[in-house]
Amino acid sequence: MLKLLYTKPSLGTRAANYSGARNLHVLKRNYCSSTEDTVLSGTRPVEDPKLGHFPSQTLAGGSVQLGIVGVCWTLRLSMEEQPAHHSPTRTLLLLQGQMECGSFALIVLTFCLSLVFLYFWSEARNDYNDFDWFNFGNLGFWFPWSMVLLILAVFLFTYVAILTLLAVCLLSEGQRLYLHWCHKIGIFVTLVLSIVASSVLTDLWSKEWMTVLLSFKASNCTLSAHSYDGIPFLMHDKNLRRTTNVEEVFPNWTQSSSAMFTWRELQNLNAGSWFLYQDPFGTTSSLSPEEHLQALNQSVCSLKDFLDLAAAHGKLVIFDLYRPPRGHPYRDAWLSCVLDVIKNQSSIHSSQVLWLPPELREFAQEVDPELQQITAEKAPVDDLQMRGISRLNIHYSSMSETEIRKYAAANISTNLYVVSEPWLFSLAWCSGAHSVATNSVHILKKLRQPLFLMTPGEHRLMWVLTDITSLFLILMIFGFHWWRECTLGLSEDQRPDLENGSYRQFSAEMNNVWSSFKKSSGKQELSLK
Repeated sequence: MLKLLYTKPSLGTRAANYSGARNLHVLKRNYCSSTEDTVLSGTRPVEDPKLGHFPSQTLAGGSVQLGIVGVCWTLRLSMEEQPAHHSPTRTLLLLQGQMECGSFALIVLTFCLSLVFLYFWSEARNDYNDFDWFNFGNLGFWFPWSMVLLILAVFLFTYVAILTLLAVCLLSEGQRLYLHWCHKIGIFVTLVLSIVASSVLTDLWSKEWMTVLLSFKASNCTLSAHSYDGIPFLMHDKNLRRTTNVEEVFPNWTQSSSAMFTWRELQNLNAGSWFLYQDPFGTTSSLSPEEHLQALNQSVCSLKDFLDLAAAHGKLVIFDLYRPPRGHPYRDAWLSCVLDVIKNQSSIHSSQVLWLPPELREFAQEVDPELQQITAEKAPVDDLQMRGISRLNIHYSSMSETEIRKYAAANISTNLYVVSEPWLFSLAWCSGAHSVATNSVHILKKLRQPLFLMTPGEHRLMWVLTDITSLFLILMIFGFHWWRECTLGLSEDQRPDLENGSYRQFSAEMNNVWSSFKKSSGKQELSLK
């Protein structure tokens, strides 16, 4: 190994070589245009005539990493290479070094927070439709904001992850980061967005954190309203703007309650085209031409037609009830109208109807005792049995496996809403839930068993293979570092001749990042292997 030793220039020499800040900038530009290109091309670096030694950064890989993080291929002069009398420059570099040392901590913090936000929002995918519907109610137009937020989270996390990886590589080579200003802005923006988005979503949607916790463990609900002439019909929103073409047919009534329309007026509206154009669940591409045409021609569905359809297929039904607004002729007779449709007008059996509305429950039981009484509140088992409650309708994040099994032991089944992701459906399945309300029937109906169902033997085998793989990777890493240290420690006689050899490799022994703040003295060594 040929070792070139050089001694730091004396004060007089350094003063002569550094005639001012202008020369300092010129030297930086010269490094960027010549020395760095020489190192990257794999040829021998040329001794700088002004400095009297080779440039200090000669690792090609480290130079590439530094160039990416710093954007421009400009080499910085270390503090040790500054003239002693040039105190403003030394002070500036000292402050810059302190800032750069904090940059790595900031990158790591941003990486962690962006990872938390990305995981939080990706696991909240089950409730994206609720998020978009919430925004529609506030903004007045439908747009998949949930997917936009997910794409933004993925992009920002990927960007910060790349910077973190490059920063670790640079530090492992003993080099400082020298983050370019555009990267500093990018990191700051990512950090602020991660904190603000997580805080806002926590304030408005705190129950989603329960979904995150659940992720570490390994027949849709319909709302019914009454038309102005007393006919119950199905409608999710308070008005007709989102799910019908009311703006085209009745442009002056777009903000009116759906209950203030007569049944004939409701029948003039198209209730299917919005589903095809907005595609809220990403399912329109799976429709056949016949199904596409059928969906396009859908009208507002009456409660009677819905119950007849459920009766034909032997399904249970569950629905909320909207009480008509003030001034509606059936405001005080709304429950009687619904019970009359169930018991006298439709073909469904009363035992197929899960009666959820808590208003006048005793009256509903008296009129039709065969209705299955279901409640949305958790209560002691004795209290539920005394009220004749046979089912619970609870949000999936509000029930634990222990509670589900406790109620099941008392013959009280559980329905969880809204469960649309297969992993969450599998978790509800394994927890003992009897049923779920979902927006993804087309996906969940294909599952024949929970996704993560494992026998004890399969579980044991998974962890044994994981342990073996981890051990193998650890041994490979240690082996690589041992081989690298042995290779770098070979003596000059064991190396092939540099002039006639088949390769030439440059390396520089540089001080640690943190030692850049200490004054160095004596000799510096540059190895040309």
